[in-house]
Amino acid sequence: MSKLRYYIADLHFFHEIMNTRMDCRGFADAVEMNEYIILKWNKKVQKNDEVVILGDLSWGSAEETNLLLKRLNGRLCLIRGNHDRFLKYQDMDLGRFEWVRPYEELSDNRRRVILCHYPIIFYNGQYRTDEKGNPKTYMLHGHVHDTRDQRLLEQFQDMTQASVTTDVQGVERHIPSHLINCFCMYSDYEPLTLDEWIVCDRRRRQE
Repeated sequence: MSKLRYYIADLHFFHEIMNTRMDCRGFADAVEMNEYIILKWNKKVQKNDEVVILGDLSWGSAEETNLLLKRLNGRLCLIRGNHDRFLKYQDMDLGRFEWVRPYEELSDNRRRVILCHYPIIFYNGQYRTDEKGNPKTYMLHGHVHDTRDQRLLEQFQDMTQASVTTDVQGVERHIPSHLINCFCMYSDYEPLTLDEWIVCDRRRRQE
């Protein structure tokens, strides 16, 4: 079976305040939240699949986070987030990660993905499209959750996509802007492929 690559952001394992106040996730407590996310993750992700976590994985101690990582299926890669304080702990075992980086660019089924915890509104490859005008580059991020900042980001994208520019051949075209917030609550805590995130993002913004 061929392996798949999934993406997800801002899981915030062990972070009680995300459940009760900031995201209002609706679980009884952080323990129930953790178990639900692990269940959703392991139903989707197989042993050899790759999961790129776009920051803010865990608010737990080194011991808690080490045990958590052993329970998650797949080959894990981490884009460093502002709440990933576990990375600084001396007794943290980072061997569970294939890599930990602040920024990365990867190929995904003939498209480029720009990966950062923070949204980059003018990202590398933004203007690249195929012969049919489909985007060849996507910017995947987290950080803003489902907040006013996310609404502002969506307004910026709408304004950008409505703007017209003239390319080097003298052809007028709308400016591409393909940022996708891979916030875990948008997918009901399930890691998604790039194609699944494209559909999820489109459906959510049409609601």
